[in-house]
Amino acid sequence: MATVQISLEEYLRSSYHPDCDYVDGEVQERNLGEFDHAAVQMFLGNWFFQHREDWQLHVLPEMRIRVSAARVRIADLCLVLRSQPVEQVLTIPPLAVIEILSPEDRISRYAQRLADYRQMGISNIWVVDPANRVGYDCSTTAWLPVEEFRVAGSAISFRLTDLWSELEANR
Repeated sequence: MATVQISLEEYLRSSYHPDCDYVDGEVQERNLGEFDHAAVQMFLGNWFFQHREDWQLHVLPEMRIRVSAARVRIADLCLVLRSQPVEQVLTIPPLAVIEILSPEDRISRYAQRLADYRQMGISNIWVVDPANRVGYDCSTTAWLPVEEFRVAGSAISFRLTDLWSELEANR
């Protein structure tokens, strides 16, 4: 099947349900819509939203981030400092992005997504794997298993054991 190329301007004017990434002229679907993905996204969003005043954050699910001139990624959850100018499509690196794996996700495709975030200058890149009950700090090229997501030099943090307990409670 031939891939249809569109301009960035056309992509930004368009609405997709669910929203799609834009990579070098191609619209790419994202995997989501399963219980674990949705539950993790809601739980993490609620956690950070509860602390938004103390930590001076905007908590943004499904946010478009223009990671380069030819790429827009949709983060499952994005944390933006309130001191940062409000943008309808982010062009300034957010404080953190959180991606949630679905069973169909491929590591090779995710590697490019995470590289795009790092190249943009996002310093806190976290990945949650609900199926295997593990969280990764992917701020560097390594997938480092962690027990807690933490923004260095701040109180911003989240213990993954709370997430795993919540998922088990909903089974």
